[in-house]
Amino acid sequence: MKGIIMIIDGMADRPLEELGNKTPLEAAKTPNMDRMAQLGINGIMDSIKPGIRPGSDTAHLSILGYDPYKVYTGRGPFEAAGVGVNVLPGDIAFRCNFSTANEEVIITDRRAGRIREGTADLANTLNSMELEEDVEVIFKESTGHRAVLVLRGEGLSDQVSDADPKHDGKKVKEVVGLDGSPDANRTANILNKVIQKSYDLLKDHPINVKRSETGKPPANIILPRGAGAVPEAEPFNEKYGLKSACIAETGLIQGIANIVGMDIIEVEGATGGVDTNLDNITDSIIKNATLDYDFILINIDGADEAGHDGNLNEKVQFLEKVDDVVGRVMEVEDLYFILTADHSTPISVMDHTGDPVPLIIKGPDVRVDQVDEFNERAATQGGMCRIRGSDIMNILMDLMNRSSKFGA
Repeated sequence: MKGIIMIIDGMADRPLEELGNKTPLEAAKTPNMDRMAQLGINGIMDSIKPGIRPGSDTAHLSILGYDPYKVYTGRGPFEAAGVGVNVLPGDIAFRCNFSTANEEVIITDRRAGRIREGTADLANTLNSMELEEDVEVIFKESTGHRAVLVLRGEGLSDQVSDADPKHDGKKVKEVVGLDGSPDANRTANILNKVIQKSYDLLKDHPINVKRSETGKPPANIILPRGAGAVPEAEPFNEKYGLKSACIAETGLIQGIANIVGMDIIEVEGATGGVDTNLDNITDSIIKNATLDYDFILINIDGADEAGHDGNLNEKVQFLEKVDDVVGRVMEVEDLYFILTADHSTPISVMDHTGDPVPLIIKGPDVRVDQVDEFNERAATQGGMCRIRGSDIMNILMDLMNRSSKFGA
C-alpha cells in the first residue's frame, strides 16, 4: 500500500458574519471533499499542540514526525535548501521578501506587488554585493516575491532578529543580536549593511525602472527574516523505511523535504498562489502515485495566500478548485489518502492561528464514521477525534502495515 498526505496550506478558518457564521470551507462547494469524508474516518488536528500558532515549517516537520522544538532552527535554511542553495554547516540562512520601500526606507508593499518576473536578474545583481567583512553573500530567488539569503563566513550566528516590519507603512526594522554574543552582534551589523546595500543596488535597476513606469511597485529592497543555522534531521526514508517524494509549490516546503532526504518533484506552473496550475499538480500527483514511491507529501498553497490577504472570495473559490484535485486523486487505487491543512489562516486575522484543522483518512479497512461533509465543525464528530500532527505518520504507518509492535 502507498500513502499520500495532501496539505492544503492555510485551508482552515474561523466563522465569518458575512458567510452567515460559516467558515470559507463550510461555504465552499466541495462535493469531492464531502464524498471523501463519507468514505473515510474524520477528526481534527493540532499540527503541533493545542493553542500553538504554527508556522508552515514547524507544522510540516511535526506532521512528518519530527519534533520541531528540537529540529527547527529557523525558516531560512529550509527556504535556501528548497531553491537549490547548497547550505553548509556554519551558514546562516534567511527567508526574504522582495519588497517596495520609499526614500525614507518605509515599506509600502511587503511583497512588491507579488512580483512574478525579473527576480532572477535582481538576484544576480545582489550576488555582486561586496562587504568589508570577510563574508560571502549568496542570494537566490524563489517563487514570486520570495527569496533566500545565505551568509557564509567565520564568526556568524543565527541569534539575530528579523528586519521585516510585518506590515506596510512601517520602516524596515533594525536587526539586532538576540543573545548578546559578539557573533550575534556582528551578524546583525552585517545584515543591516546587506539590507541597505540591497536598496542601493536595486532602486535604479532596469527591472524596477520598468515596473515603476508601468505602475507596478518596484522590488527595490529585501526583507530578511527567519534566521537559522543548518539543522540536523534523521533522513525520512531511514526513519520510516519508505521511498518518499514531495510535490510542493514553495521553496520552504521543498527545502524541508530536501533536508530530510525526500525526492523533490517539480511541477511546471506551480506558483504557490491562487493562480497556480492545479491541473499540472494533479497530473503529477497521479503519475507519481502510480510509480515506485511509497509515500508522497503534497502541499498546495493558494488558500493560505488568500487568507493572508484577507481575500474571502479568493479563498472560497480556490478551495472549490482544489476540490477537483481531491476528486481526481481519490480515483487512485491501493492508496491511503490523508487530506488536511497545516494550520488555520483565518480571513479575520490574516495570519496563522492555533485553531485545529480538519482531517480525513480514506483507504482500505479504515473505520468509516458518520461524518458526511468536510469542514472544521463536521470533523469534530469524526472517529479519529482530536490528534496532533506528530500522530499522523504513526497512524499512516500502522494502516500501511509497516509499523513495528511495541512490546511482546
